[in-house]
Amino acid sequence: MTTLTKVRTTSPLGLRQALLARQEVALIDLREEADFARGHPLFAAQIPLRRLALEARWRLPRAAVPVVVYDNGEGLVEPAVEILESLGFSDVSALEGGLSGWRDQGYELFEDVNSYSKAFGELVEHYRHTPSLPAPDVAALIEEKADIAILDARRFEEYATMSIPGGVSTPGAELVLRARAVAPDPDTTIIVNCAGRTRSIIGTQSLINAGLPNKIYALRNGTIGWTLAGQGLDTGQQRRAPLPETGGDWTDEARARARDVSYRAGVRHITWDELAHLRGGTTRTLYLYDVRLPEDFAAGHLPGFRNAQGGQLVQETDHFAPVRGARVVLADDLGPRADMTASWLAQLGWDVAVLDWPQGVALETGSDGAPPPRGPEGRYKRPYEGTDNAAAAMQAYLDWEFGLVEQLRRDGTHGFYVI
Repeated sequence: MTTLTKVRTTSPLGLRQALLARQEVALIDLREEADFARGHPLFAAQIPLRRLALEARWRLPRAAVPVVVYDNGEGLVEPAVEILESLGFSDVSALEGGLSGWRDQGYELFEDVNSYSKAFGELVEHYRHTPSLPAPDVAALIEEKADIAILDARRFEEYATMSIPGGVSTPGAELVLRARAVAPDPDTTIIVNCAGRTRSIIGTQSLINAGLPNKIYALRNGTIGWTLAGQGLDTGQQRRAPLPETGGDWTDEARARARDVSYRAGVRHITWDELAHLRGGTTRTLYLYDVRLPEDFAAGHLPGFRNAQGGQLVQETDHFAPVRGARVVLADDLGPRADMTASWLAQLGWDVAVLDWPQGVALETGSDGAPPPRGPEGRYKRPYEGTDNAAAAMQAYLDWEFGLVEQLRRDGTHGFYVI
């Protein structure tokens, strides 16, 4: 147990009550990612002590936000508090008893990374019965040259590393916008895949929620399920789903379909002037994200916006928005990517709005200035990354995901809903 002599503490019960009340709080795990992945509270975000000075002001943009830090007895808390206070954070405390204190109260610990997004994906499948096909069935369809389109919902870099034969890169938030460019015939069956389960479930349900007329399925268990079935993957593929013609019928239809989904999820839509009002506030954390592909963002984005591909923002919400209870505003020059992403963030319990892209605002180019990416030190090796994963590790990962709905029920703090 962490020994604290000069650091103010927050009890596990007090933290739980803040989460249930949807108050702003950033719960920061100071350990390395590999340790974090062995167990943490549902809404914890991981920033190792060695990266705290580099990442904290970026990931926690409001200095007055309540920050609760913890370790598992490694002595990381006091130096972390000193760093955060030196950076100007004014409301820093330590989780009383650290990780053990949380566990000793009988509260749940979640394994792996991006746990609450993955748990939400399982909840979506549980309640919507998202249709899926097992790997052998999809392989048979490929073999018989059936009328199918395989859309890979991961980041392009992941797709290029390994992909289902015939798959086309269509990162998650792009699906509603680009699916018809790959599968213009409503009789074409669309199959959405990722590496494991979450992004294929969310991607498939996105197309269903948007009312596409095709038969739509997730590839059950993604490339993990494909590999466990003994089927080979392609590597180095470069196929990308094209954008529909600007101003064409499908662009307008996709915009209308996505906007309808966002309304059903309770998403607000705001103007540039209304955003200025939110940006002038000092009592709420505000995250601004452009959810387009990195190359689109770099070519020209609205001032003050960061880049997070929409599918990854849903998949890695704890990384991009560690302050639970913060506001999130999304931007997209065409609309469907922001609307679909916002619909999922709303169901994840976020106060989220979509900005109607303004005309006449001078755009910025280049990167958003995010801290440099982490190196391999302390990193947790995901069982769905790369092409050299052990079968036992992949199966154990799937078994863990299958149990997340029940674990959410026991935890009770999530506040998720499914439209």
